[in-house]
Amino acid sequence: AVQLYESGGGLVQPGGSLRLSCVASGFDITKYVLYWFRQTPGKGLEWVSTIDAVGPWSDYADSVKHRFTVSRDNAKNTIYLQLDSLTTDDTAMYYCAQDSEGTIRGQGTQVTVSS
Repeated sequence: AVQLYESGGGLVQPGGSLRLSCVASGFDITKYVLYWFRQTPGKGLEWVSTIDAVGPWSDYADSVKHRFTVSRDNAKNTIYLQLDSLTTDDTAMYYCAQDSEGTIRGQGTQVTVSS
């Protein structure tokens, strides 16, 4: 069965950094484009980033461009999201997903940016 497990969230001050991890099981990440989404209470899923299956191509929402960096370690079947220059607007539950609509995703990891 496909499983995705996010970790690395936490409480951080504005301007700080976090590194999120997403360990995949049940499928080979080299065969899938993978995604990061985030969600705040009462709002829908917001797409954050996409990383290609095998190449270096990636894409970001304008709200996180030049601050967040997505990467992958195929040997560990894991993708990462480096979050830098965090602001309070980045506070959300972060999910990695196997599909572009975010329906196949993990349980999420909470990122809270607060002073």
